[in-house]
Amino acid sequence: MTYSILVLYRATNYWLALSREERGRFFETEIAPIIQKCDERLSIRLFDSEAFHAKTSDFMLVECQNLQDYYYFMEYLRDTELFSKPYIELNDVIIGVENGFQRFEEEEFNKE
Repeated sequence: MTYSILVLYRATNYWLALSREERGRFFETEIAPIIQKCDERLSIRLFDSEAFHAKTSDFMLVECQNLQDYYYFMEYLRDTELFSKPYIELNDVIIGVENGFQRFEEEEFNKE
């Protein structure tokens, strides 16, 4: 089963006070290596939404087969200034399964 996790967050003033160059450097040295470390087990996509939403400036879509892999990914992120400064504040985390009802029906109602 593939889990889709929507991580909604807001950039803080600490993040916005950094220059674009500083933000880029932080992402490349701190965040990109974590994403690469988890790349074989997670699909991670980053989205901007500040022009469209007042409380959520960005969101991340993570897909995985094992929720433990997602959990460890978030723990790695929590060990960075992303959370400790904090550069972001989490608004919400939503976990779902795409068309999960179909798989349930196929497995449960087709048993003999």
